[in-house]
Amino acid sequence: MFKRVLIANRGEIALRIMRACHEMDIETVAIYSTEDRYSPHVKLATESICIGPGKPSDSYLNIPSIINAAILTKAEAIHPGYGFLSENEEFVDLVNRCGLIFIGPSKKSIGLMGNKSRARQLMLENDIPVVPGSEGSIEDIGELKAICRDVGYPVILKASSGGGGRGMRIVYREEDLEREFLNSKSESNTCFGDDRIYVEKYIVNPRHIEVQILADSYGNVIHLGERDCSIQRRHQKVLEEAPSPRLNRSLREELGRISIKIARLAEYTNAGTVEFIIDEDGSYYFLEMNTRLQVEHTITEMVTGVDIVKEQIRIANDMKLSYRQEDICFEGHSIQCRINGEDIFNNFLPSTGELKNIHIPGGLNVRFDSYIGNGCYISPYYDSMIGKLIVKGENRLEAIKKMRVALEELSIDGIDTNIELHYGILHDFDFVKGNYSTSFLEQKLSGEFKDFYLEMENHYGTES
Repeated sequence: MFKRVLIANRGEIALRIMRACHEMDIETVAIYSTEDRYSPHVKLATESICIGPGKPSDSYLNIPSIINAAILTKAEAIHPGYGFLSENEEFVDLVNRCGLIFIGPSKKSIGLMGNKSRARQLMLENDIPVVPGSEGSIEDIGELKAICRDVGYPVILKASSGGGGRGMRIVYREEDLEREFLNSKSESNTCFGDDRIYVEKYIVNPRHIEVQILADSYGNVIHLGERDCSIQRRHQKVLEEAPSPRLNRSLREELGRISIKIARLAEYTNAGTVEFIIDEDGSYYFLEMNTRLQVEHTITEMVTGVDIVKEQIRIANDMKLSYRQEDICFEGHSIQCRINGEDIFNNFLPSTGELKNIHIPGGLNVRFDSYIGNGCYISPYYDSMIGKLIVKGENRLEAIKKMRVALEELSIDGIDTNIELHYGILHDFDFVKGNYSTSFLEQKLSGEFKDFYLEMENHYGTES
């Protein structure tokens, strides 16, 4: 087993990985920017090393600095967490060339599945359903127009190397296509250093379902069930639950089987997530594969009892999976709310500053993954998510009630948060019934949530 692992990330995911390592008697190295010098992951690591100023491009995205830090501190492996360099082929290649081990999939798998247009082509070659669209990236606006006329509007433009909704543009009319194509390429290049774009037919009101897989280097591949990630705002996930309240047994089994097939086609190892969209008729389509640990891996852990991060470390250490498919049992229902620093009453503008008067909820099957504490400063340099509130109930209704109580108890002063938004979602009739799609939140915010928002603003607006 590894003796020392460098964690190439920050915030809650750095702490999550650190805890798993320490439980496995593995020493940890924390990297940090000057902005994060007082962050808990810096204090709790076996050793910490500053790699640059607050701007991510000068620190958490600085490949030479991170690899030098690993060599200087005698780390044997690097865990990338999620975001930053977790799906960067160049980073994986340099890690391996420097004699270190990357805790994640191979460069080849990331290159194949991390590039969404290449992954799409692989699905087409193996008769796995995909949404109609281009067979690869598109550079020519004339070609793009022809494809869009063929599949029909609306269409969605996507970054070939992207994720998290970056570079996505929904286009309803041909006259808007060229402008949005250029905007999509520009955003993709800024976020990922790659301006390649592909296009798909836009499926109206789908559900976003993803399946967690684990694969070792001995040919063993299993799935850990699905998560429903349909509660989104501007293609960014807000709330996730496992299992999905709308999948029947046959479709659940089919998605698990297909996900294992996809992992084998990609010669995939370590943890990964196969994402699908399901239309209103119940037909499913491959969307993409995330070649890393997901933010929402927590709810899968809650319903399976599998520590996904520990399995990642074991697989990277060339060990076999700890589980067979028949060992995986699904128990109860879990929900995760992403707690963000943002002003939900002011177009969700990011909110930064010093935190105070923090109270974290507790109790049976209540989990809060975060890095915050009294006096912690939320920086404008990084993602707005400051924590993840996770609960588990014996069934979905119990999980909903447990999350409502936990949200009532969660208190964070000093900045604006989206706690009230989650509280509204958990009390919405359609959500409680499981009747929602990826357009749920946008529709509610523009319509049914308006009165609720006005009440919330009157109640909470003067308390921050």
